[in-house]
Amino acid sequence: MTSPAPQVNRLRPRRSCLAVPGSNPRFLEKAQGLPADQVFLDLEDACAPLAKPEARHTIVKFLNEGDWTGKTRVVRVNDWTTEWTYRDVVTVVEGAGQNLDCIMLPKVQTAEQIVALDLLLTQIEKTMGFEVGKIGIEAQIENAQGLNNVNEIATASQRVETIIFGPADFMASINMKSLVVGEQPPGYPADAYHYILMKILMAARANNLQAIDGPYLQIRNIDGYREVAQRAAALGFDGKWVLHPGQVEASNEIFSPSQEDYDHAELILDAYDYYTSEAGGKKGSAMLGDEMIDEASRKMALVISGKGRAAGMQRTSKFEIPEG
Repeated sequence: MTSPAPQVNRLRPRRSCLAVPGSNPRFLEKAQGLPADQVFLDLEDACAPLAKPEARHTIVKFLNEGDWTGKTRVVRVNDWTTEWTYRDVVTVVEGAGQNLDCIMLPKVQTAEQIVALDLLLTQIEKTMGFEVGKIGIEAQIENAQGLNNVNEIATASQRVETIIFGPADFMASINMKSLVVGEQPPGYPADAYHYILMKILMAARANNLQAIDGPYLQIRNIDGYREVAQRAAALGFDGKWVLHPGQVEASNEIFSPSQEDYDHAELILDAYDYYTSEAGGKKGSAMLGDEMIDEASRKMALVISGKGRAAGMQRTSKFEIPEG
């Protein structure tokens, strides 16, 4: 572990993570009004090499002057194999560190790359008088080496908040036979991404981090987006990237529990609290309607209720203490 982290909410809502080119002021302006949980201003693939230096300053301006209320504010820098990374981090964090929640590091291959970013962030925070450790790190896994090292990457710094699957570069890195990012390769009858997603999810959950699925590039195919997003949500991922305003609503819906499930989870929590109490008979298990609930039920309900609360959902039912 490197720098100690302050008391920061590392489990922020991230149902929808909107990618916005850092070199496009019009898109940066529009993104502020979209209902995405997270917006990341991109200095990597969405910025041409010649546009990157100016885009850094554009991002600083929009972070400081824009209205990002209710959104997690992230900047994706270039990866450590390029000549741009250190200047991306220094310019953005020195210029707008107090209005920035996380730095996203792409193409992470080793834990040392996370440590290097942590150390650089710490030096900038100390120099600028910012709270040390407040800015989080999002680690993007985009090739076979990164996946092999994902457990070490997840524990490399207390700043790490999320592990992100980057499908496009990953597909290229393993020579997957497909040109449609996120879709199943032809000729393979099962889910070609299951192992990758589960390995990322296990590394995240073992370290109390969030797991985020990457983009779906056919931006006008909302049905296709829904299908891929539902796969990740069913496994337990916390959210997915969105590249177009039309994907935001779908992502928020898919990565939120249904109203029925949310209400039921809250009822389980209330009922369990009551039945394990003195007034409820100090029971280890009890009946809620036709369903037996116990400590395992409570843990499962906490997951659903947590997602619902993070999404701002309101209950439509309440637990009634049984008579007699």
